[in-house]
Amino acid sequence: MSTTGTPRGNAPDSRGGNAREGLAGNGRDALGGDTPEALHGGAGEGPSGGGGGPLRGNAREVVRGRRPEVFIAHRDEADVLADLAAAAGPLAGLRLAVKNNVDVAGFPTTAACPAFASGPAAADAQAVARLRGAGATVVGVTNLDQFATGLVGQRSPYGGVRDARRPSFVSGGSSSGSAVAVALGLADLAIGTDTAGSGRVPAAFQGLVGIKPTLGTVSVSGVVPACRSYDAVTIMARDLGTAGAAMAAMAGGPGTRPWPADAPLAAPAAARVAVPDELPAMDPGWADAFDATVERLREAGAVVEPVRIEPFLAAARLLYDGALVAERHAAVGAFVDAHPGDVDPTVGAIISRAGKVSASSLVRDVARLELLRQECLGLLGGFDALLVPTAPCHPTVAEVAAEPVAVNSRVGTYTNFCNLFDLCAVAVPAGTVDEGPGRGSPSSG
Repeated sequence: MSTTGTPRGNAPDSRGGNAREGLAGNGRDALGGDTPEALHGGAGEGPSGGGGGPLRGNAREVVRGRRPEVFIAHRDEADVLADLAAAAGPLAGLRLAVKNNVDVAGFPTTAACPAFASGPAAADAQAVARLRGAGATVVGVTNLDQFATGLVGQRSPYGGVRDARRPSFVSGGSSSGSAVAVALGLADLAIGTDTAGSGRVPAAFQGLVGIKPTLGTVSVSGVVPACRSYDAVTIMARDLGTAGAAMAAMAGGPGTRPWPADAPLAAPAAARVAVPDELPAMDPGWADAFDATVERLREAGAVVEPVRIEPFLAAARLLYDGALVAERHAAVGAFVDAHPGDVDPTVGAIISRAGKVSASSLVRDVARLELLRQECLGLLGGFDALLVPTAPCHPTVAEVAAEPVAVNSRVGTYTNFCNLFDLCAVAVPAGTVDEGPGRGSPSSG
């Protein structure tokens, strides 16, 4: 489940004051009989915990050997250990994985398209530099849906990234490798990016906390754009304290959005929370799990009231079914059009088609989006948060292969509108879903 805040809310502070429970769709058969918790030592309770002890020796090599699709490139192990030993700051001792559309000095920034990288990045992206400055140690760069175009983690020449527990299910994307690296204990923190849910969906599917800040709160300098107007840099971790501490370190710096003086830093004692008046597109059992989470929120003292969700979903459809997708072609379309043989076919089709959007269509959809934004923010007036499912389902690799665009679109039902409305969001695990025979272990969140 995700909680979406007000536009002025920015990212939650390190205490997690703005976070709410959230539904994820994960929980699977383990790698070789071990759950990620068994591999990395269990969940920690704060920044110092880092979600448990790091993988060492044979355990790390076993996981990497079984999951070569997670990382695109690693740092030398001796260098990582030396940096961990010398680290200082609030994130000292925590290992950081970075999505490979974000610059890390010394690594080519491929965006999961090897031909796109002209050479190793000369410097870290500002978000990476700030986390390193707070003591985090980069361990490598991770796989993704090519050019951050997808929510399933399967659109990459480095291989589709599989779910951490049920390998026949998708990891979620586009920040796929980052999420699975943390879920398997190969990193304590991971940087993702999020335009339509790419930081929240994989966090949810992998049972992690995923924080997506208000646009501009974290610098996108050194990040390959997807839709420049709506891109955000996100963080994933195994617990809220670690994620919050990392977001606090990553936010701010040159060129970022100033923190409003009236931004709420925590929910009131009796928070007023909006929930959807209907839950379209949900798999069997998922709506029941969401309802159970809402009831727990009520029992905890929150005032929960329904709001019309259709205008939110109408805005969400504008991102890819409308003209707003033209921003994807503006970002990387010239490269995609010139290198069709180097680009994933599904990604290439999406981006090339975006280049055919007319200027008048884009103007009309931008105007339509503004009307929907005003309507939806009006519906949220007086509420402290909006609670929605992060995703309505957790597809298998085979389901995505059969219908790559349709399944991907369904996964983003409840995430696509968030950045269009300049909202912050937190995806937090909240329960499990028994998906029935043939689907493996219950999905958990």
